[in-house]
This record gives sequence, C-alpha cells and structure tokens, in this order.
Amino acid sequence: MNGITLPAWLNGAAARTAAAPLLIIMMLAMMVLPLPPMVLDMFFSFNIALAIIVLLTSLYTMKPLDFLAFPTVLLLSTMLRLSLNVASTRVVLTEGHTGPDAAGKVIEAFGHFLIGGNYTVGIVVFIILTIVNFVVVTKGAGRIAEVGARFTLDAMPGKQMAIDADLNAGLIAEAEARQRRAEVSQEAEFYGAMDGASKYVRGDAVAGILVTVINIVGGLVVGMVQHDLDFGMALRNYTLLAIGDGLVAQIPALIISTAAGVVVSRVGSGQDTGTQLVNQLFAKPQVLSMTAAIIGGMGMIPGMPHFAFGILAAALGGGAWLLKQRADAAKPSDPSAASAANNELEEASWQDVVPVDALGLEVGYRLIPLVDQAQGGELLRRIKGIRRKFAQEVGFLSPPVHIRDNLELKPSAYRITLKGVEIGNGEAHTGQYLAIDPGMVSGPLVGQATTDPAFGLPAVWIEAALRDQAQVLGYTVVDPGTVIATHLNHLITLHAAELLGRTEVQHLLDHIAKDSPRLIDDLVPKLIPVATLQKVLQNLLAEGVHIRDMLSIIETLAEHAPRQQDPNELTALVRVALGRAIVQQLFPTASDLAVMTLDARLERLLMQALQSSATDGAGIEPGLADTLLEQAGQATRQQEQMGLTPVLVVSAPLRALLSRFLRRSLPQLKVLSQSELPESRTIRVTSLVGAPA
Repeated sequence: MNGITLPAWLNGAAARTAAAPLLIIMMLAMMVLPLPPMVLDMFFSFNIALAIIVLLTSLYTMKPLDFLAFPTVLLLSTMLRLSLNVASTRVVLTEGHTGPDAAGKVIEAFGHFLIGGNYTVGIVVFIILTIVNFVVVTKGAGRIAEVGARFTLDAMPGKQMAIDADLNAGLIAEAEARQRRAEVSQEAEFYGAMDGASKYVRGDAVAGILVTVINIVGGLVVGMVQHDLDFGMALRNYTLLAIGDGLVAQIPALIISTAAGVVVSRVGSGQDTGTQLVNQLFAKPQVLSMTAAIIGGMGMIPGMPHFAFGILAAALGGGAWLLKQRADAAKPSDPSAASAANNELEEASWQDVVPVDALGLEVGYRLIPLVDQAQGGELLRRIKGIRRKFAQEVGFLSPPVHIRDNLELKPSAYRITLKGVEIGNGEAHTGQYLAIDPGMVSGPLVGQATTDPAFGLPAVWIEAALRDQAQVLGYTVVDPGTVIATHLNHLITLHAAELLGRTEVQHLLDHIAKDSPRLIDDLVPKLIPVATLQKVLQNLLAEGVHIRDMLSIIETLAEHAPRQQDPNELTALVRVALGRAIVQQLFPTASDLAVMTLDARLERLLMQALQSSATDGAGIEPGLADTLLEQAGQATRQQEQMGLTPVLVVSAPLRALLSRFLRRSLPQLKVLSQSELPESRTIRVTSLVGAPA
C-alpha cells in the first residue's frame, strides 16, 4: 500500500508459522523477567479469553478431528497459566505489603468481588474449584481419551480393510480412499495425544494448589519479617492476593478442562454439541410433559417455592404441546405410504439396479479439463455436434454419451464404451497437438510417435510451438479434444446398428407419424412387428447404409410385407429401393462407377456353394474361402492405391453371403448387387476378383 512493503514476518502465513515459537519464548520470559501489574492484567485477561475461545470452538466442532490442534492447545494453555502463576507470585511476594492491588486489578477483582474480600470464603471456593477440575472433569476426560485411543487403535485394521474393500468394489475413488485412511490415522493419533495431554491439566491443578499454599506461607514470612506487618494484616493481604491469583488461574483451567471433556466425549453425528443437545434432550414431548407434571406436583407441596416450580412446569408443558403439534403436522396422512417408504429405505429394491449406459466416455484425470465447461473444455459441445451430425446423416438420434472420470486409466488415457463394453481407447495429451500423416508429408517432426486412434494413420504428438511447422510439412494438426471427438464419431458410425434399439425405433416411428400417420398405422404392427422393422434397419446400418429415407423404407416394406416376413429378404428388397442413395453415398462426385466384380468361374463356384448351403447347411469350402479373401484383399488395396472406393458388384443372390463373409476382414470393402445399381449410371470394371493371373 502506497509503495510500503511489510516485513516478511508480518505477512499472514509467516505470522501464523511464528506464532507458536513466539508464544513459548514469551512464556519462558514471563517466568524469568519481572512484570508490572498492568502487563499482568493484560496476560490474565488474555488467558481468560483464550479459555473461552477454546470452549466455544469445542462446542461448535462436528467431530474430534475438526480440532486436531487441541492437545497442543492444552499444553500451551497450561504453560501459560503456570508462567502467569510464577510471574504473579514474584509480584505478590515483593509488593504484597502495599495492599490488595499490588498484583494488578484482575487479581484484586477476583479477591474482592468473587470472594467478597473474605479469605476464608476464598480458600473454600478455591478448594472446591480445584476438586471439581482435578477429580471430576480432568480425570473423566483423561479416562475417555484413554479408552478412545485404545478402541481406535484396535479398530484401525478393520477400518483400513473396509476402505480397501470399498475401493476395490469401485464405491469410492482413490482420492477419497487416501483421505479416509488419513482420517483413521489422525483419529488414533488425536486420542493418543489427548490421553497424554490430559495429564497436563491434572498437573496444573496440583501445581495451582502448591503455588497458592506457597504464596500464603511465603507472604506471611515476607510481610512479617521484612515489612514489619502484624499477623492479621499480613494474613489478610497475602491470603487475598494468593486466593485471587489461584482463582484467576483455576477458572480458565476449569474452562479448558470442560472443553477437553466436550471434545473427547462427543459422538460424531455431523452436528455441533448445542444442536445435538437441543435435538436429542428436548425432542420428545412425552418426556417434557411428564417432567412438567412432576415439577408441578412438587410445587404444590407446602413450603416449596410455588411460583418458581409453577413457571417451570408451565414452560415445560408448553414446550411439550408445541412439539406434539409439530410432530402431528409432519406425520404423513397415509400410514401405509409411510410404512412403504420406510421399507424402501431398509430393503433392496429395483431402484438399486443401475442400467448400463448405451454410450460412455471415460477419461483420465489429466483430460478432465477437456470435459469440464468451467475450465474451458469444449469436448461437451463437440459431442453435441457429433450427435446432431449423426442424426442428420445416418437418420436417427444416437443415445447420449455419459462422461465420467476413471482413476484406473492412465492420466492422459480415455476409453469409449458401448453398453458397458470397451470398443475403443487412446491417449490425448492436453497442451499438445496431434500431427497426423495423411501419406504425403515432406519431413519428420520432433515429438512422441503414435497412431491416429480413429483411422490408424501414423501420427506424432507435438508441442504447440511446432503447430505451424507441422502444417507447412503437410501434416493434419488437431487438438486433443478433436482427437477424442473424431474417434468417438468414427466408433458411433461404425456401431450404428447396435445403437439402434427398440426405443430409438419407436421414437423414429413417432417422428414420422407426425407427417404420415396413416402410413405408420398401416405398417406397424398390422403388417410387420416393430422387432422385424428394427432388424431390417439394423441390417442396413451394419453395412453402412443410412436410413434417412425412412419413407422409401416404409413404403417398400408395406409393399412386400404381406408376402415376405424374413428380415434378411426384406433388407435385400429395401436395398434395391435405396440403390440410388447407396451409390450416391459411395460415389458422391464420380460420373461413372469404378467397381470390382467376380470372375465368371468364381461366381459359378460361389453359386454352387450357396445352393449347397441352402440344402445341407454347409458353407463356403475353406480353400475357396481363403482364395476369395486373399484376392478380394489384393483388389481392394489396388482400388485404394488408385484413389477409388473399393466396391464389389455381384449378383443379387450372392450379395448378402459375400457381404457377411468379407465384412470382418475387409470392412472398407462394400458389396453391392447388380440390381442395386441405377440404370442411369455408367459402370466401369477396374478388376476381376478370382481371375487367373
């Protein structure tokens, strides 16, 4: 402020760090250096304030671990009281002959106001406070801390095993498991420390008695021998000062001991002590009403203070009536409904069965910023765009993608799941870019070599500073969010058939029925059931055929369903109706169709195999299957090298068989039947599969 820089030791963190050493040095100095009465008043006042702060803090803590510093506070507060006793003893013995105010106004006030200036009353009050503190509060708190430490240590192995079991079962994350283990260890250390710290307070009580006796005896000797006071005057002055000094120390000690008992005796319930007392002690109207009746009866006994007992009985009765009214208002109107709700809470139900997410994206902890909008992550927005684009191109809305973090994954890893099963995984490094080699780059890049997770192309993870250089060299440079989004989009399109469930089909029919209700009513379920329609649509999607033209699909099914119910045969008929759209999807810009076809001899062999399969259930002969797969693979690679879409055109009866056979090994190869090709397009055969070399 105004260019003034405070010293480092005055800063907040530095001051908190130096607080404990300074306090200890100050207490040691108080034992050695003489203090004037005004300074003693300040320290005695601070001691009382500290005791009140500790007591209130203990009352407002929810559980013992919320006040981990309490054992240390006990030690420091005890040392502070003993230091004040030593400092005040020096003043009492040296200046006590001057009068009751020799050791400051605080000791004088306790000597005159609290004990009425009568040293006999002061001695009795001091002994009572010492007995209460030493025998009752401190001893009980120490015993509770001792038992608590023993049981906490005995329970530690079981608690650790329970935490490990919850972690292995996936009920808690690794971070929560570490936190719970630390709490178990801290709890054991706390009760052990409290067991030892309670000895400080007991020792303080004994020291208080001894200091008071020494002050009285020493004061008599000093007053009568050194200052020529008579016995009565010396006894009155030094006794009042000694008792006042003892009370000033014992009252804060009693407060601190009470705080220790509150901390170790409370049972954690998520509430502070005051809330627990009010909610549990005054929560039952029956208890208050019976107490009011007993107190009222006692007040009617002759000689009893009728007014006091009557007021108290009326207050308790009024409180019981208010609690009864509140309980009746909160009681459910239907007892059976309340019973059912209780049973649901106590017993397992179908609500405990959690359905599997249709689509899921799990990310490592370093990728969380990509999916957290608060941290500027745009992956959520891109996923919404992917679903919108998928619905526009494929023809139905995919299920939502459920995103969650997974600590079992590598920090920069992710995985994509379909109905709970992993269908893809990869790594994405935040702060870097993925430079993908499309096959025509002019130079290498420095970075971590990898492959594009979506299409398997060679790629390199590079630093952001190399982005422009990578683009100049011909690389396709994308950020981590785009890598994950592209991979997700590829897998959604690849598994579109599995994403089309009965619910999606019904939503699709409802959407079409808004414009053509009669068309839907005539087809489903009069001609074909929803299950058959779903199977036809899944067959189309499995081969990469979009179902945007649902009107043509439904009209074709309505035309042929009265004579045909087999989903595979219906799929073949629908493909013919969608032939123009299928060809347009495969050849969006080409005027002629560059396709592959089968050699005539191979086609005859396959037709014979198809007929045999229909008769005796046998498939394609293994040798023929290997030859077909090898030559189809060679022809596909030739097509791709020429920059052409690999499409194999066969006769209609063979199309479904070859498509299923080749799809697993050559997913990029599309198999069309001759009847699916539009008459307006020119066909150009680029290679024959099965032709002799």
